[in-house]
Amino acid sequence: MIVDPKSCTGCGLCAEACPLEAIGLVEAEEGKRAEVDGAVCVDCGACSKVCPQGALRQEERPPEPGRVRCDACPIGCQIPEGGTGACRRFIAEGGSLRRVIPLHTFEDVRDIVGPDYDEAIRRPLITGIGAGTTYPDPRPAPWIVKGEVQGVEVVTVVTEAPLSYSSLLVKIDTDRPIGEEGAPVLYKGKRVGHLTTEQYGSKMLSLGGVNLLTDPDGIWAAKVMTQLANRQPISLRVKGGSRLELQVGEAPMVDGERMGRMRVGCGSASMGLFAPLFLEAADEVVVLDAHITGLLSEHPAGRYVGARPSGVHLKGQRSTPGRYFVGHGPGWGGTPFVHPLEVIAGVDEAVAWEGMTLLVTETTGERAAMFRWTGRRFEEIPLTPEAEKAVEAIRSSCEPSRVSALLVGGAGGSARAGVTRYPVKLTRAVHAKKARLTLGGAPAFIYPGGGITFAVDVEQVKAGSFTWVPTPALVVPIEYTMRLDDYEAMGGHVEAMKPFEVPRWRREG
Repeated sequence: MIVDPKSCTGCGLCAEACPLEAIGLVEAEEGKRAEVDGAVCVDCGACSKVCPQGALRQEERPPEPGRVRCDACPIGCQIPEGGTGACRRFIAEGGSLRRVIPLHTFEDVRDIVGPDYDEAIRRPLITGIGAGTTYPDPRPAPWIVKGEVQGVEVVTVVTEAPLSYSSLLVKIDTDRPIGEEGAPVLYKGKRVGHLTTEQYGSKMLSLGGVNLLTDPDGIWAAKVMTQLANRQPISLRVKGGSRLELQVGEAPMVDGERMGRMRVGCGSASMGLFAPLFLEAADEVVVLDAHITGLLSEHPAGRYVGARPSGVHLKGQRSTPGRYFVGHGPGWGGTPFVHPLEVIAGVDEAVAWEGMTLLVTETTGERAAMFRWTGRRFEEIPLTPEAEKAVEAIRSSCEPSRVSALLVGGAGGSARAGVTRYPVKLTRAVHAKKARLTLGGAPAFIYPGGGITFAVDVEQVKAGSFTWVPTPALVVPIEYTMRLDDYEAMGGHVEAMKPFEVPRWRREG
């Protein structure tokens, strides 16, 4: 890593960002400036990414004598003998890399992972669907049943609980931009949620939540959440963005167009997945993607399969070799480029050769185009059979686009008081996996920390199981299942228990 003393202002951001503390600030005639300890630096490039003056420059070169180039990620650290890379995972010893932490078996982490659920309480005896409600708090849950499972006396307590502390996290599989992150999500002009951080290329909506449910327009949030959770269609709009037609389990419609495929991965991941096919398909390949656009000849996967330098340079910010941040837009792969050649910043004619072929594709393979270099420009040509094969490999590796949703809620108040006279003991039992929370029989993930906050895949709950009340709140079926002795120990409403005949197959396991 080279420091330009004329540009460096000594701000210290590079030293703060360096994962190996290889950069310090030294006094110079013009003031403080950065100084790199070459014996420690592994050329990870973190400093150059944060420098506001562009005063640090990374030079690509073969590993220096006595250093090992790491290929465990796209950074490609050049690690000195006895040193580690930026991630501190590998140490260089005798010309090779050794993992700093040895391989762990499950026995090594068993105590950290904690206990699994007792097989006898893994499933509820009955569900909360159709059970009625505990509300108001002082009375026991409407159904408390006891039965024998695999020789163990088990209790299930169920209710249909009104939860104001609830929200719906909706995942929409599309690479198309639908609005600015944080933008309100509207139902008939009423705010019912917001557009949140994307997850692996899917757009995420957060709907409801206690702050919106207690808002004057909270009834609309409750209505929308219930319809989606029950797998009914709904029309929404992102403020300043797209119109959405959503139904859990079905393909989303964005601005009137039905989405077809969930991308196989980002442009860089596509290089790793299909590099051998790309090498057969064209001399250079660009996979356009709003998050990471890939360039075969520069990418580590391209180098691995023997791709030849093409002289093609891409627009956008280069993250690491062959990986570019090109931005979001209405074009190919969710990028700003409505024509595939718009991503090309230039071609080094001293490196490129006449007749060189270029394949440009989206990460879904839904659109692809091929070009030939004439010596001065690219001209479009039909996809060759080899290119068709590569693009079809992408298409066939994609999953269908769909809408999915997680219901996130907090089981407090009446939902716990109907189970036990000592609600905190129920909370502790749930976190200790001595009591299992399910919703309509579906397993729930329990958030760590205080209270009983859970998340459940609504597609695992019978459609129509959710309702809403104009408090406003969602009404959800909840079950707590535990051993009888644990239920008694937490002060459960044993006087309200009813016997339940467990099916023979369940009794005997």
